Amino acid sequence: MGLQAGTHRLYGDLVLLPAAMVMLVLCVSPACAATSQSGFPKDCSHLGSSSPSGVYVIQPAGSPPRVVWCDMDTEGRGWTVVQRNTYTTEITWKESWTTYKYGFGNVQGDYWLGTEYLHLLTQQGTYKVRFAVQNKANVTHYAEYDIFSVESEASGYPLRLGRFLGSGKDYLTSYHANYGGIHDNMKFSTTDKDQDQSSGNCASSYGC
Repeated sequence: MGLQAGTHRLYGDLVLLPAAMVMLVLCVSPACAATSQSGFPKDCSHLGSSSPSGVYVIQPAGSPPRVVWCDMDTEGRGWTVVQRNTYTTEITWKESWTTYKYGFGNVQGDYWLGTEYLHLLTQQGTYKVRFAVQNKANVTHYAEYDIFSVESEASGYPLRLGRFLGSGKDYLTSYHANYGGIHDNMKFSTTDKDQDQSSGNCASSYGC
């Protein structure tokens, strides 16, 4: 199976019917430069320690300035939110390769940062990722990987993950036949560019 952003299957059954899913990334290496030439931070980890969670402008190396939601409350602070998907979302997540590349949605609601910008962001240093999934009973589970990157478009935007830590099971780097197989080191798939290892088009089947 490949990686299809926005799918329930991608996150396994951390919770069966998520009320909200948030994907956050955080720089964990000194290699991450603080600011771009334009003066914008390279990611949310370089905001001031007293900065509240909210909408900010960042500029990863090689990227134009991007509007994102910065989570300054989750443990570690300075998380860049790259995806948010609520149970009542109006987004189908069955978007084209180009739409996923450049991002869509509203940073104050459900959105996808953009696969290209996620690639540029995670090439700046060593990042980790946290998937936070909240169910209708407001119980939150999380899966965290201590290394996270997305490679270039030329290579198919493959996902790279490190060691798992979380309150649920590891459904991305361990094999679970009923939940989409292994996603680590797999290429990105969309409805119009099927790069996964399934015989069908998983992005079309599980995009919402």
